[in-house]
Parts: sequence; structure tokens; C-alpha cells
Amino acid sequence: MNGFLDRLFTLQGRTAVVTGGSSGIGREIAMALSRAGAEVVIVARRPEPLQETAAQLRDAGGTVSWLSADLGDRTEVHRLADELQERHGTTDILVNSAGINLRAPLDELSEEYWDRTLRTNLDAPFVLGQRLGPKMAANGWGRIIHIASQQSVRAFGNSGAYGVSKAGLAALTRSQAEAWSARGVCVNAIAPGFVHTPLNEAVFRDPVRVDAMARRTMTGRNGELADFTGIAVFLAGDASSYVTGQTIFVDGGFSVT
Repeated sequence: MNGFLDRLFTLQGRTAVVTGGSSGIGREIAMALSRAGAEVVIVARRPEPLQETAAQLRDAGGTVSWLSADLGDRTEVHRLADELQERHGTTDILVNSAGINLRAPLDELSEEYWDRTLRTNLDAPFVLGQRLGPKMAANGWGRIIHIASQQSVRAFGNSGAYGVSKAGLAALTRSQAEAWSARGVCVNAIAPGFVHTPLNEAVFRDPVRVDAMARRTMTGRNGELADFTGIAVFLAGDASSYVTGQTIFVDGGFSVT
């Protein structure tokens, strides 16, 4: 990397925490941040996928560790923040990618499903922001990246609680940006298009719907995991120092058709 690009995009000397970092978009972003030079801490609930992902990152030359936590449990989220502080000190970059979608029709959506979805998808990013954001601001530099959704701005069937949580996440992005941007902490969200991840495995079993979603894009295809690496590295580094409070749609034009 030449000096100009290095100044814009290198993450050398930065510590990045990626929730949901053992699968899907979170895993792909963790790999990208590692390749850009960051020390990466991946977080998810199950140890086995975390260990596998960490081994792959190390094999690629990255510096990586992992922590297991159930982000649907607020006590666990606080424990995670405590462990991050104890083991790594300053967190420079926080990527909130962990999420669940239980896909009940709204008239069958139980309070339990509602609570679980909101705790994981919205409460955990809020609590981690409260624990890590002020410290980033005190240091004069930080990046928070949320993984939002098309459902931040539109409704999809059988995703009522998920849609509400992602709309709230877009609003949280703006509120955190308002609070901390003047002290060097840029907060943004990435809203993916239709992409094959473990979260929407069931949807991708319907080839008719998959084809219809691809035809709604301007690019004529659905998303791939690699489509989110460039924007993540950009938002995580110095190149994005005047970009904050935004929900950026990476969706092949799906959101504007």
C-alpha cells in the first residue's frame, strides 16, 4: 500500500471489536479489518465458530482473539465490556453485526420473541456504545459501525420485531453521532441488500423470491459477502473522518427502485 492510501485506509495500531464476527457479514468484516491491519476481537455466542474463524484469521497473518457472550442478555453485554477493557484496554472500532430474526408473523409475534429481538439487535449496540463510546471520545478518536437493514426504512413480511429493531438502530446511529462526533468518534450504519447469510438462510431456499429480489436491484444481482468489506474498511479508518450519522445502503440500488 502506498503512503497516500496507507494514510487513508490503514488500521495499523487500532483494536476492532466485531460482534457477530464468527459468521455472515460480521465474519467478512472482521477478516477485512484484520487484513487492513487492525487487531480484531470477534464476539458471538457459540465458542466453536469463534475458534474456527479466529484460526482462519491467524492463518492469514492477523492478530485476533475471541470472546463468547450472549448479546441478548444485558448482564452478558456488560461482562463483555468489562472483559474488553481488562484484556485490550482501548477499543478503537466497534462493529455491531450480531442480530437475530425470529420471523414470526406480526399477529403471532409473542412478547418473548419481541424482547429477545430488541435485546440482541438494539439494546446490545446501545449498551456497548454507552460503555465504549465515551472512552473513544475521551481519546479523541473512534469508529462505531452498525449493521442496519433494508427494514430500517421499509417493512418486510414476518419480520416485525426485526424491522423495528433495525429502524431503532438507524436512529441510534444518529444519536450516537450527535453525542460523540465532535470529539472524533464517527458513527455510521451499513444497510445491506439481499445477501445470503445464516440469518436469512430460510429465505434463500425460495429460488423464485431470490430471483425476484435480484431483478429489483440496479445491478441485476443479489449481494455477496465481499460487497461489504470496502465500505467497512472505509468507515473504520481515517478516510471517513467527515462521514457520520449516516445509514449507507450497500444494496445494488435495491433501496431506490
